[in-house]
Amino acid sequence: MTNNQATDLIGTGSVQVPVTEIAGNHSIFVATTRQASSDAKVFSNSRSPKLNFARVNVTVPKYHKTGQIERNKPGKPADPTQFFTATEVVAYDAQPQFSNALSADIAARGGRVMIFIHGYNTSFDSAVYRATQIAHDSGYPGTPVLFSWASGGSTKDYVYDRESASVARDQLEVTLRVLAQSGARRIDIVAHSMGTWVTMEALRQLAITGDRDLSGKLGDVVLASPDIDVDVFRSQMRRYGKPDRPFFLMLSEDDRALRLSGILAGNKRVGDYKNAADLAELGVVVVDLSKEKSGDSLNHTKFADNPNLVRMLGQRLREDDGYATDRQVTDRINMLNQGS
Repeated sequence: MTNNQATDLIGTGSVQVPVTEIAGNHSIFVATTRQASSDAKVFSNSRSPKLNFARVNVTVPKYHKTGQIERNKPGKPADPTQFFTATEVVAYDAQPQFSNALSADIAARGGRVMIFIHGYNTSFDSAVYRATQIAHDSGYPGTPVLFSWASGGSTKDYVYDRESASVARDQLEVTLRVLAQSGARRIDIVAHSMGTWVTMEALRQLAITGDRDLSGKLGDVVLASPDIDVDVFRSQMRRYGKPDRPFFLMLSEDDRALRLSGILAGNKRVGDYKNAADLAELGVVVVDLSKEKSGDSLNHTKFADNPNLVRMLGQRLREDDGYATDRQVTDRINMLNQGS
């Protein structure tokens, strides 16, 4: 869940600034089930019957603080010295054009890809900025990709979002295959909130086809604040099978957004499941973030807005060989808790 109001991604005016005032310039490749918008929002909250592709260039201001997304007020001219700023949007008419541009970027960045799948109540512009912030603050060296499904972008649209997530699962499977066929040697997945359900459904579908690890290219799978019914998650994992590289579940008992989700959807959500340790037998590493602080009043985005946690996420994703054991991850979190 992300509290936000959709605003124009591309402003009506801009401020020219020297490169020394910019902390980072990121090309975010986008695959989306959202309908193209005729205005500066680029993609709307409506569902598209087909998968759409784009690339958005976003700059990060020099005085950016790790874990934050410095955003301009609606209707104000873009100012890259103070705010995250989308400087260019390129739309691709079809998958081949998107794949060609993606392949070139992947090759230039060493063959690594990180795909981010956002959660409930997230507008397109907010999804782009979150993907940028994660890529920037984690120091991820590869190509950042955003899979944006058609969230309504409003707290009242929970049911609409759940249905939109269902619509999107096939297209996420398609997107993962596109990444695997575009020269990536490793594909890391970072999913948040309701986006974790879309992710697990796509991975389940890959397993049914006999290609659950994308021909060996699947890297880390990070499921942050999973908005998934506990029994549904168990079913998904059993169908997927115990992964060769354990999935990471980032949970927090004080996640107020998931408490609301539990009221709306019924039953317990994985993201605030107090007995999550019993999920370990399914092939997951449970990372308890309950003692960590969040920049979000709902304590729902700790993985990205807590400076120490997003850096740790980057450290995890930058490791090329092997993977951290349950004990190693637990030790890191314990050290973090002691430090805070």
